[in-house]
Amino acid sequence: MATRDVDNSSELQRLLEKEKEKLMATQMVSKLTSVCWDKCITGTPGSKFSAGETACLSNCARRFLDMSMILGKRFQLPVLN
Repeated sequence: MATRDVDNSSELQRLLEKEKEKLMATQMVSKLTSVCWDKCITGTPGSKFSAGETACLSNCARRFLDMSMILGKRFQLPVLN
């Protein structure tokens, strides 16, 4: 019975870690969206982004993810891959 408790505890711990990683990824995407939107979209967008807005959003997202990976490696934090 003690072995079963340890197995259940380990399984619960793995499940909690996966959920924590999902939450962190969701938070990162939310932050990325907010930061890049505020930086790149001026005024009210039309039905399509302009070429400049598209390039800005792409570059902003890339820089944000690169920096997140650098910080994650530096501080040994899980990062979005």
